Amino acid sequence: MATSIDFINYICEQLEGTGEIIYKKMFGEYMVYINSKPVVIVCDNIAYVKKLECIDELMKNAQIRIPI
Repeated sequence: MATSIDFINYICEQLEGTGEIIYKKMFGEYMVYINSKPVVIVCDNIAYVKKLECIDELMKNAQIRIPI
């Protein structure tokens, strides 16, 4: 199942206020950028965020998965 444009718009809405947000379709799915830096990859309506120490507290209850 490919990612829907509605889901991409939802992800971008959640990131509002963090900087300039754009998304690009890549390899049939999407990459979301903040201030020209890749931040979130979205595959099959699932957002994947790189595991970083600076967001450990925010992500402590998040599921960990690898995009396939």
